[in-house]
Amino acid sequence: MSKKFPLNPKHPERICWGCDRYCPVTSLDCGNGSERTMHPVETFGEDWHLSGDWGLALETEPEPGKATGKTD
Repeated sequence: MSKKFPLNPKHPERICWGCDRYCPVTSLDCGNGSERTMHPVETFGEDWHLSGDWGLALETEPEPGKATGKTD
């Protein structure tokens, strides 16, 4: 099972986001060894996950006033 992908990590510049290993920048283990893969928040901004289909299973809350299908 792969790790849950963080939407807005505190310090994305410290980690390589190219695979599920999430290596520190100083020790890239995936074989590339030259540069790290940037987190989408670094290139697209904090709302990067709202546009496009990233294939992430996001936990979203229902909008206020919308029916949830639950009955009391």
